[in-house]
Amino acid sequence: MNARTPTSLRLPSVDRALATDAMRALAAQYGHSALAGALRAEFDALRPQALAGELAPDAIADAALHAACERRLAARFAPRLRTVFNLTGTVLHTNLGRALLPDEAVQSVLRALTAPANLEFDLATGGRGDRDDLVDEVLCELTGAEAATVVNNNAAAVLLTLNALAQDREVIVSRGELVEIGGAFRIPDIMARAGAKLVEVGTTNRTHAKDYAESITERTALLMKVHTSNYAVSGFTKSVSEAEVAAIAHAKQLPLAVDLGSGTLVDMAQWGLPHEPTVRDTVNAGADLVTFSGDKLLGGPQAGLIVGRKDLIAKIKKNPLKRALRVGKLTLAALEPVLRLYQQPEHLAQRLTTLRLFTRPQAAMQQQAQALLAPLQAAVGVAFTVEVAAMSSQIGSGALPVDVLPSAGLRLRPTAARQTGRQLARLEEALRSLPRPVIGRVADQALWLDLRCLEAADQPIFESQLPALSAALAGA
Repeated sequence: MNARTPTSLRLPSVDRALATDAMRALAAQYGHSALAGALRAEFDALRPQALAGELAPDAIADAALHAACERRLAARFAPRLRTVFNLTGTVLHTNLGRALLPDEAVQSVLRALTAPANLEFDLATGGRGDRDDLVDEVLCELTGAEAATVVNNNAAAVLLTLNALAQDREVIVSRGELVEIGGAFRIPDIMARAGAKLVEVGTTNRTHAKDYAESITERTALLMKVHTSNYAVSGFTKSVSEAEVAAIAHAKQLPLAVDLGSGTLVDMAQWGLPHEPTVRDTVNAGADLVTFSGDKLLGGPQAGLIVGRKDLIAKIKKNPLKRALRVGKLTLAALEPVLRLYQQPEHLAQRLTTLRLFTRPQAAMQQQAQALLAPLQAAVGVAFTVEVAAMSSQIGSGALPVDVLPSAGLRLRPTAARQTGRQLARLEEALRSLPRPVIGRVADQALWLDLRCLEAADQPIFESQLPALSAALAGA
């Protein structure tokens, strides 16, 4: 009888199926209970065929059951958080994890993961310490502030600041600065959640100094400026500088808080990048508090940093929300070495991963694209035409939205003019199915692979996956 001819077969017992050497090896890898569960799930899938007399003998052969269980277990225990190639052209891609940490931060996190650390222990006195002590000194040195504290992201930093200093009181903000960032984070909403009353002044495109001054009342808790880092208004516009608003606030003995969002610690113009106000500039302009992100232009882990006057930081740290929003040891373990890199500015562009990616020369990416052109063309076959193309990267995460970085990469177009969208979707899916998924972007009826974030060390890994890409396209 042909081995593939359906017959009235019964499923073997679980114990018998688990007794083979191959199954014992799987049990050693995944555990007996997980393996037994996978086998029972496979039997459940085969049972309707057995009951209908349509079960083929080779479906319950030892090799087939082993392969089926191995697939099920691999799928079940595969990590959901996976390493990908970010070839979108957006360096700080929110959906892909934003800033990549330098090796110094990675090693510090590894140590914190595998050994006890002085998170809240003062080694000098032997008493309890404050976890902010691990980074506040270097933050103050880099920003010129008197004190600092850290929470889990910048949204939390703004919320905590407003709740601690302005609950049940008024906060004055220019109407042109009532921004919304990703995840529907809106300044008016966060103001309400913090228990503060928003007082809008000026208009969308023009706000004057008198708008702030004339809106101050006895119920005013603070004045606030929000850096509009994720959009730009041009044309007939007017805004009031931090220094001017600080002078207005201080004349009434009120503090000025500035949300810098993607705040940077250095002037990026020195590397030919667009200028962005630094935290130190903002403190020097008279801001009493500055909030900013750790995982954007700073190039560190996700965190919200608050720096400013010592008395105001002390009040913020006493707020009950501070404990709910505080960061753990892994964030601090990553943040401190990143901040230490800023103390060595001569090496920053080479050692800080984010800045290194920002400053990659276009010629290096063009050379890389030329080297990958023929292997990629061979992998996708005649269905697509691959060519080297100039591209424009962006910084991302709401920072400098109208500025671009000259880049280069590979552009893939379907050879046939019909069903272009479907062909590009098939190509995207094949790239996402690779062991290390490749994420590009579709625009102008082509798939663009911007090579800005493909560093030399990762190029061999990318190339090694091209045979798998060819197989995925063939099976699609």
